Amino acid sequence: MCPCDGVLAVRGTADDGSLIQAKGKHYQLEELLVDRELAHQLSGGAYATIYLSPRDYHRVHTPVDGVVLHYDYVPGALWSVNPRVAARRERLLSRNERVVITVDAGPLGLVAIVMVGAAGVGNIALTHAPESVTWRAAGELRRVEVNQPVLRGDELGAFRLGSTVVMVFQPGAVDLAAFDEGTALRFGERIGTITEVA
Repeated sequence: MCPCDGVLAVRGTADDGSLIQAKGKHYQLEELLVDRELAHQLSGGAYATIYLSPRDYHRVHTPVDGVVLHYDYVPGALWSVNPRVAARRERLLSRNERVVITVDAGPLGLVAIVMVGAAGVGNIALTHAPESVTWRAAGELRRVEVNQPVLRGDELGAFRLGSTVVMVFQPGAVDLAAFDEGTALRFGERIGTITEVA
């Protein structure tokens, strides 16, 4: 299910750990996640990038049932993530401030939901870590263990304004629907099907 309101920026398969940011612009899964082992497990899996404009609902929810294992806070820039900027700036999503939320989705394996900060959207608020709004001031990479069971649709966190969410699944876990880039998506909308039980 779609974890938030927004517009589909891109969807695809992270072949050899490479994701598309915009036409002609690629970045590496390991750079985005800052976790080599997780990137290795998700390499070759389906992914979707959803852009939230300032007018969208700014809360992000879990697309699957599972257990939130941990948050990885990654300090970085706060450049705009709107599609025009994403088409021009190299590795934008892996250079901006972000929180990588790792979910163990049982038979679907691991899922990464990445909340990427943007201009005016620092201090991402996480549902199961209220202190997350202070992490930016410390300016350091950190992992926070959570081990919180969640049901599909439970809130994970919120942005102050528009930003971007990247979801990455293990190979063979899901088949994302063939929405065109630029398609408006809504929280809770079905955007794929389970294709294989791990």
